[in-house]
Amino acid sequence: MHTKLSTIAFDADDTLWENEAFFRITQDRFAQLLAQYTDADHLADRLLAAERRNLGHYGFGIKGFVLSMIETAIEVTEERVPASVIKELIAAGQDMLQHPIHLLDGAADTVAQLAQTYDILLITKGDLLDQERKLAQSGLGDLFDGVEIVSAKVPSVYTQIFKSRGIAADSAMMVGNSMKSDVIAPIEAGAWGVFVPHNFTWAIEHAEPPTEHPKYRNLDSLHALPALIDSLQVTQ
Repeated sequence: MHTKLSTIAFDADDTLWENEAFFRITQDRFAQLLAQYTDADHLADRLLAAERRNLGHYGFGIKGFVLSMIETAIEVTEERVPASVIKELIAAGQDMLQHPIHLLDGAADTVAQLAQTYDILLITKGDLLDQERKLAQSGLGDLFDGVEIVSAKVPSVYTQIFKSRGIAADSAMMVGNSMKSDVIAPIEAGAWGVFVPHNFTWAIEHAEPPTEHPKYRNLDSLHALPALIDSLQVTQ
């Protein structure tokens, strides 16, 4: 395939830095707080259902997660949840919003290496203030030629980003840990999609990999990304 890449875009959460693990820790605490009202599996299902319902209202991120936990707590206790539990859930969300950034293995070196040759974008979704905080703390901010914090990562959003920045879709590559948002959506917009798995992935982001698509690639880690890009450029 004739390939001339000019732009490499990265997802942020669980691609460049840890994120979902902190949600899992908070969800475990949520289950402990409500253990006397329902079993953990049932509670997890109810919380996931609330998160799905609320995406259109709250979007992605910690604040929506906390509101969904509170809503679920009210539902499963039939409105008998103690105020002290609500207070603890709010405190847990505030702790998440203040948690230090933990860069993932290979993130800093890979972005820095590719920034010497390519235009580098960060395309992430979630709460604006929280994502800006994490980017500032990451130490990677100066490596990006552009940052896009969006409410959703769907094909039309990628198309608009490419258009507004004067980027030909077939010269762009998106790299991330979400098959749905970071791989399938950009591929449908005409770009390359590279999947770099993370130990934890939010259930809402699961999707079947487009294994037969010529612009799909799967890597074990970010360390392998420069070699992949070089191999694609060589095959022109």
